[in-house]
Amino acid sequence: MTAKKSVRDIDVAGKAVLVRVDYNVPFHPGTTTISDDGRIRASLPTLEYLLERDCKLIICSHLGRPRGQVVEDMRLAPVSSRLSELLGKPVIQAPDCIGALVESAVASLPARGVLMLENLRFHSCEEKNDSDFAEALASLADVYVNDAFGTAHRAHASTEGVTRYLPSVAGFLMAKELEILGTALDSPRRPLAAIMGGAKVSDKIAVLERLVDRADIIIIGGGMAATFLKAQGHEIGDSLIEEERIGFASGLIARCESGSPQLLLPTDVVVADGFSQDANTRTVPVAEIPVGWRVLDIGPDTAEAFSEALRPCGTVIWNGPMGVFEWSAFAQGTVKIANVLAAMDDATTVMGGGSTAEAVESLGLSARMTHVSTGGGASLEFMEGRDLPGVAALLDAQSTDSVEAS
Repeated sequence: MTAKKSVRDIDVAGKAVLVRVDYNVPFHPGTTTISDDGRIRASLPTLEYLLERDCKLIICSHLGRPRGQVVEDMRLAPVSSRLSELLGKPVIQAPDCIGALVESAVASLPARGVLMLENLRFHSCEEKNDSDFAEALASLADVYVNDAFGTAHRAHASTEGVTRYLPSVAGFLMAKELEILGTALDSPRRPLAAIMGGAKVSDKIAVLERLVDRADIIIIGGGMAATFLKAQGHEIGDSLIEEERIGFASGLIARCESGSPQLLLPTDVVVADGFSQDANTRTVPVAEIPVGWRVLDIGPDTAEAFSEALRPCGTVIWNGPMGVFEWSAFAQGTVKIANVLAAMDDATTVMGGGSTAEAVESLGLSARMTHVSTGGGASLEFMEGRDLPGVAALLDAQSTDSVEAS
């Protein structure tokens, strides 16, 4: 992907800056108390850099899936309150994200003032990438900064549409994501290992097809491993498999038979007699999965074999847990791999977003990884080699286009 200009490459002093962030944060059930403010904290370097340069900040984000309707539980006021605490200054909550009241709030915003627009997805025009809606957002500012890697794979009005009307550059978080993920894929310290887990093979096919020519080791775990075990000829009980992907799995196994890359599949698994955290469990070799039982985690022998293969690696990319880590009975594979990676101080360890990030965070190991991506779908599509609309629309690093704001 072509390198992009960052906020450092544009004159922002005294400007009104529209900053797209990803504040789609979780809340404690039934409350307006944020349970994990990591996404807010991740945006602070960009916001503080702009404030130091006397900018007016107009911050915009989505929250949840209101589907074009105003949903009271999805208002951004609790997020504004938390951001205010983290910045140590007031954050004004706008009643909407476009319109006369918002324009008035922007006009009265002083230098170093911060305004949070209301949930972008209260307007159906946001996800439709409506040009009038995008232009209305852009009219609020002189410069656009996209620091929302988690939404960069969406061509929405606030991620792609606004770039048609404003000088547009990456924030520090966006730039960090692109640099670390790009380096891990294109010029990694070797050996390079890719750990692929999660539920579905179909979600990872494009990534695996790209990594098979780049990685030294490919490790398969999670629910998707059942499809590979079926391709090996094993009976997999009631495990969920993708019948239409068995051919792909067989082809990947055959392609790796030469040992380049080395393909590691489970040799033992934790199975259960139902999909429940209270189900009866057993650890069995993959050749002995009982009828009516299903695979819900890798087994201890597999976890140790995977760990031994990972320890000498220079770079590890991990996308997808090894089992149903939310339930303690099926979390041990994920816990083992996470702890091994956390102890690899000399290696570059890159965690995909989504459930992988949740697992590492829940174990308190995020700070010990080189990078935990803030984008689930975005990091996956980036690894597939696809252009992300929210990134492609930003000014190229080598562009001679003017980045001066009027």
